[in-house]
Formats: sequence, structure tokens, C-alpha cells
Amino acid sequence: MTARSPLRLRCGLAVFGLVVSAGGAWLFAASGHPGWAAAFAVLALITVVDLALIIRHIRQGPHWQPGRDVPPYEPLDERGRRGP
Repeated sequence: MTARSPLRLRCGLAVFGLVVSAGGAWLFAASGHPGWAAAFAVLALITVVDLALIIRHIRQGPHWQPGRDVPPYEPLDERGRRGP
């Protein structure tokens, strides 16, 4: 079987990560730890990029988020072709 990505779960986890990393950056900046604030800000930026890609994939439709009625994609053979 070919695995499928649960994009809505990834989206929720990315939003949670964005809230935590942005909050951490703000708290460390407010407490006078610029190194940790920068690290959390970079992590928040990476999370924003990931969230944008997840939303893009969700909007692309069933290719990226097929429903139960769409059969799984056939795996590739050793030459990189689908099926026999």
C-alpha cells in the first residue's frame, strides 16, 4: 500500500508549532535573550513555509488529499514505471 499524508493533521500541528515558536521568540526577546529569540524566530519562519506548502497541497485537491473513494496510487517498479 502507498501511504497518504494526512494534510489536515499536518496543518493543525504546523499551526500549533507556529504559535509555540512565535510565542517563544516573543518571550525570549522580552526577557533579554536575543540568541534564543532568534532561534525561535527562525523556527517560526520554517513553520510558516511548511504551513504555506501544506495549504497549497490541500488546495490542489484530490491528488494531494484523496478521499476514501480514490484508490491508492500503484507503486513504481524497479524501472520507475507504474504497474506491469
